[in-house]
Amino acid sequence: VQLQASGGGLVQAGGSLRLSCVASGRTFSGVGWFRQAPGKEREFVAAISRSGGVTYYADSVKGRFTISRDNAENTVYLQMNSLKPEDTAVYYCAAGRVFSSVYSREGYDYWGQGTLVTVSS
Repeated sequence: VQLQASGGGLVQAGGSLRLSCVASGRTFSGVGWFRQAPGKEREFVAAISRSGGVTYYADSVKGRFTISRDNAENTVYLQMNSLKPEDTAVYYCAAGRVFSSVYSREGYDYWGQGTLVTVSS
């Protein structure tokens, strides 16, 4: 089982990035994105159910980020718009065998390696 996150980079405040998470090895129920800024705890960003019909967002990203998935490609996306310097972090995708406890790291069984997003002011 592998999760491969990509799409990070350097962007100016107000800009956009799209992160991708490709899953291989099995079909997952829920997939989430978390982020960890330097010196801070890893925090929940967004999650999506297997069908894509249910999504959750952290308050800090609501209205700016959109999570989606393409099950045919086993890929989950995180479209990030109106980026702010405080969005700077390493972003991790995670997948779970069941879609529960989506806001918690404990709700996920597998983790990708992370991709760095840097937003300059």
